[in-house]
Amino acid sequence: MDRQQEYVLRTVEERGVRFVRLWFTDVLGQLKSLEITPVELEGALEDGMTFDGSAVDGFSRLQEADMIAVPDASTFELLPWRTDDLATARIFCDITRFDGSPFEGCPRQVLRRGLQRARDAGYTFFVGPDVEWFYFESADAPPRPLDRGSFFDLTATDVSSELRKSTTLACEAMGIPVRYSHHEDSPGQQEIDLRYTDALSMADNLMTFKLLVKEIAHQRGAHASFMPKPLPGVQGSGMHLNLSMFAGDENAFYDPDDEYQLSPVGRSFLAGLLVHAREITAVTNQWINSYKRLVSGFEAPTFVAWAHNNGSAMTRVPTRRTGKAAASRVEYRAADPACNPYLAFSVLLAAGLAGVREGYELGPELTENLYEVSAAERAQRSIIELPSSMGEALAEMENSALVAEALGEHVFEWFVRNKRAEWQEYRREVTPFELQRYLPLL
Repeated sequence: MDRQQEYVLRTVEERGVRFVRLWFTDVLGQLKSLEITPVELEGALEDGMTFDGSAVDGFSRLQEADMIAVPDASTFELLPWRTDDLATARIFCDITRFDGSPFEGCPRQVLRRGLQRARDAGYTFFVGPDVEWFYFESADAPPRPLDRGSFFDLTATDVSSELRKSTTLACEAMGIPVRYSHHEDSPGQQEIDLRYTDALSMADNLMTFKLLVKEIAHQRGAHASFMPKPLPGVQGSGMHLNLSMFAGDENAFYDPDDEYQLSPVGRSFLAGLLVHAREITAVTNQWINSYKRLVSGFEAPTFVAWAHNNGSAMTRVPTRRTGKAAASRVEYRAADPACNPYLAFSVLLAAGLAGVREGYELGPELTENLYEVSAAERAQRSIIELPSSMGEALAEMENSALVAEALGEHVFEWFVRNKRAEWQEYRREVTPFELQRYLPLL
C-alpha cells in the first residue's frame, strides 16, 4: 500500500468518516457513485470494487458486464456537508477490466490516454474554466430565475450572491481553488472561474464543482442548472476554457518576442483548434439545447476564427500582464458547461496537438465584429461557422479520424449512436413554437 492510500485510511479514521463514495462518469458525463463503508475501503484501494457495467450508459454489454472501479487515492476529499449527519468522503475511480487493463469506455481513461500522448510529445496540458450556470426558483417549467440581476450586480438581498459564496467556500474546502465569482448578464445567471490545473484534475474538479453548485442550491430551496440555453431572449451559459501546455516548468505557449507573446507551439496549437473546430463540436457541445446558445446576438461564438480581444471569435489570445509567462494561453469559447469534461478536454487536446505535430500555420487575426460582416464577404474570406445543430455537428464528427482516435472506437461509436437517436427523437417532436405559430395559420 502506497503512502497516499495510507493517508486516506488514516484520515477516514481520524475524521470519523462513515461513508466513502466512489465516483466515476458514464460516457455522457453523468456522475455515478458506489457508496462503501470504511471497513471496505482498504480492500477497495488495493483491489478496486466490482460492479455491473451493463447498467451504465455507454459501458459494457450484458455478456461482458463486470467492471472494476479502481479508486484514485490522490482524489480523496471530504464532502463539505454531512449525509444524514454522518461524515462522507469521495474518491474518483478509473474503470478497468478484470485483467487490470483500462476499460476503453471510461471517460477518465480516455483523457488519460490523450494526456499520455501529450507527455510523449514532451508536454503537460492545463485547463482553467470560466463556468456559467443559472439559479431558478425550482426545477419546474417554465423556469423562473432566482434574481433579476445583470453583470456584476449585487444588492443587500441578493440570494444568488450568498449561494455563490457558499459554493466558493465549499470548493475551497475540497481543494478546488476559485479565482473569482460574479453575477452574469442574464437574470439568475452566475459565473465562477476556477484556477487552472492539469487537465485530469480539472475534469475531476468540474464534476465535483457542478455537484456542489446543485447541492448547495438544493439545500436552500433553489434549483441550479447548467443547461446551455434555458431561457429565450437572453444569453445562454458557456464554459470558456483557458488552455495551455507546459514543457517541464516552462510554459510552451510563451514567447516574449511575439506580438501577443504566443510561441510557435501556441500558435500551432491554436491553429489546430481552428482547423478541427467543426468536427469536435458535437463533443464540446453535446446536447440539442447546446445549439440554441450558439446563435448570433447573444455573445456566444458562431464563427471559426481567432482574435486578441473580439467576442465574436471562437478562440482568443487573452490580454495579460507583460512578463507573466505562466499566463500565456489560448481561450476556447464555444464549449458549454453541460459537456462531459473528460471527453471535451480529450478532443481539444487532440486538435491542438495535431496542429503542433503537423506545424499548422495560424491565419490572420480577425478584429472586426463578425456578425456585421456579410455572408458573401465571409465566404470570400473562407470564414466558416460552427455547426448550427446537433445533426450537423454529428455529421462532421462521424467523418473525423481525429475525434475517433481521441475518444477510441468504443466511446466514439457509442456517442455517435446515442446522439443520433436523440437527434431523431427531437426531429419527430412537435414543439410549442410550431403549435403557437402554425396551428392558427395553416
